[in-house]
Amino acid sequence: MSHSAVAIPDDANACLILADGRLFFGQGIGAEGYGIGEICFNTAMTGYQEILTDPSFASQIITFTFPHIGNVGCNTQDNETVKPVASGLVIREEITRDSNFRSGTHFNTWLIQQGITGICGVDTRALTHHIRKGGAQNAVIISSKVLLTIEALQEAKARLADAPNMAGLELAATVSTKKPYEWTEGTWRLPPEKYPAFKQKYHVVAIDYGQKLNILRSLAERGCKVTVVPAKTKAEDILAHKPDGIFLSNGPGDPAATGTYSTPILKKLIASGTPIFGICLGHQLLGLALGGKTEKLAQGHRGANQPVKNLATGAVEITSQNHGFAVVADSLPANVKVSHVSLFDGTVEGLRVTDKPVFCVQYHPESSPGPHDSQYLFDDFVTMMGSRK
Repeated sequence: MSHSAVAIPDDANACLILADGRLFFGQGIGAEGYGIGEICFNTAMTGYQEILTDPSFASQIITFTFPHIGNVGCNTQDNETVKPVASGLVIREEITRDSNFRSGTHFNTWLIQQGITGICGVDTRALTHHIRKGGAQNAVIISSKVLLTIEALQEAKARLADAPNMAGLELAATVSTKKPYEWTEGTWRLPPEKYPAFKQKYHVVAIDYGQKLNILRSLAERGCKVTVVPAKTKAEDILAHKPDGIFLSNGPGDPAATGTYSTPILKKLIASGTPIFGICLGHQLLGLALGGKTEKLAQGHRGANQPVKNLATGAVEITSQNHGFAVVADSLPANVKVSHVSLFDGTVEGLRVTDKPVFCVQYHPESSPGPHDSQYLFDDFVTMMGSRK
């Protein structure tokens, strides 16, 4: 569609432009300027602050399918990382007035503080249908304090044309911690003990590919002292800590790109016999290190209502997910068994190694807010470490 033929609505000061030429006009929210990344949608009804601060959303624009965003405001406790890396957000209604005892900041004020650009007034149902039908693609949000012009749309489209595709993009190293640090705080509670510390029974080294803080809290809650290390830390340096277990975190980007440096490291860690637990990107990287392959999904899984079947028990878990890639089941060697599958599309949601203390899941058992069906996986990891002490 030629922008010269576009009729810009009189009240529009923002526009979402998709790579295939589809335009959605609306009103700007958050920071003025441009937001460029892969457009996706998230079906969660709660947790917009946690979603926007999840490092796995690096270089992505998030469409919230739930219409009322902003009603609990924002606070300093619910961030999943220090500095959000999401590229932008799209919502249906204007930001809802905050009405919650934990709210410290209006959501729009928080977006401006974080430098996140967004757009409201968009038909998110039509947009989600478009993404589901056409698959993942790049997009750009342009938001201005004044009305849009054809020239501004042309500039935004030029910026979009220069944006890299998610396939082949290595992002984990860009969001990983730059130096090791220790973590001891448990999950958040109402005052007076907001983040209680727990007696430490095990030492876990967590490789940070885009670490969500609630994973660290969930480990500390179970008596783990956690040493977080950068994504490219050598296997020898990790094992020098003499860990009881090794954790592989979630993170953004194409696992095959991250695998170029993570696979040699993980192969050595697997060979050491140390218990290993991976989540999301960590699951995909383990799949690669164990000899499997990954593939890009058409839409990905993003939301807090994803059904997963535990093949060992037959139980169905409602899970929180955020990923655009998956491990290919028939690429795995004989000693790697699929432990969980998606009931939406049958893709791999969990792996267990038969001859090593290694397991992983594609979804987020630490999900904050819930569901909490899969918290038992942290207990499994602790049990695995305890059996080897």
